[in-house]
Amino acid sequence: MLRVRKQIGVTEELIDSLPENTVTVAVLDSGIANHPDLSGKVIAFADFVSGRKQPYDDNGHGTHVCGIICGSGRMSDGKYCGIAPQIKLVVGKVLNQKGEGSANHMIMGLRWIANICDTYNIRILNISVGIGELKESSKEEELQKELEALWNKGITIVCAAGNKGPDENTLSAICSKDDIITVGCHDGMYYKDNPKRCETYSGRGRFGTIPRKPDIVAPGTDIVSCNVSFNRKAYVKKSGTSMATPIVSGVLALALQKQPDLTNKELRQRITFSARDLGEPWNKQGWGMVDAGKMLW
Repeated sequence: MLRVRKQIGVTEELIDSLPENTVTVAVLDSGIANHPDLSGKVIAFADFVSGRKQPYDDNGHGTHVCGIICGSGRMSDGKYCGIAPQIKLVVGKVLNQKGEGSANHMIMGLRWIANICDTYNIRILNISVGIGELKESSKEEELQKELEALWNKGITIVCAAGNKGPDENTLSAICSKDDIITVGCHDGMYYKDNPKRCETYSGRGRFGTIPRKPDIVAPGTDIVSCNVSFNRKAYVKKSGTSMATPIVSGVLALALQKQPDLTNKELRQRITFSARDLGEPWNKQGWGMVDAGKMLW
């Protein structure tokens, strides 16, 4: 996360310049562990897999994602601090111990967010879950309907492009709509000699289609964030568009800290128009690399 923050322009000076406005981000994933870096962050939790009441994560994916968004870096003296450490989280568990989920669980999670968004002032929804991880692809139309309802409530929706690339038309189907911010994975000049770098498998859009996807890319190779087994090891590396997506969600949260009155349409325009062109094909990079420094200063 130290490398990521430097790469996309999230400096200490930028964080210190922002007013202390409370921003709430919803995360639908495998849950969240009681990690010290995430202490006091969760203001609401729901388990759509097992029905448990208290926050937990029996997989680790969700905890890692939440750490990227807003981990305090407490157990690393700030080194592995998340993008927006002042925000609050609403977490819905839709993935099981194996990291697998059903369309029904996701739909329940989306409806839950719609019902509580006003109560908790939810402004952003992070979905680091690809449609390939959902069993019932026939539910796509219903999923899209629920996502559209959330957008109409003013929530900015950020979805992972998926890890089925590099072939054309390999994006997760859940993020195909124009309004959703679809996030691909790219590390710029980092890991260029690594054959397993995330850009080699980040989901790609189809040439010549409208809307053109993905919308934006963010780093996603060997991202160090909160480990669910923090008693043994506080942090762990993970890679993929699942890691790139919360980076974008974190930057959007910073923008809302600065200007709480921004609409989801304005947020989408600002983060895409301020992106840094990497010179890659559109169906690989979208507008380019997220650039918090350019977007927020």
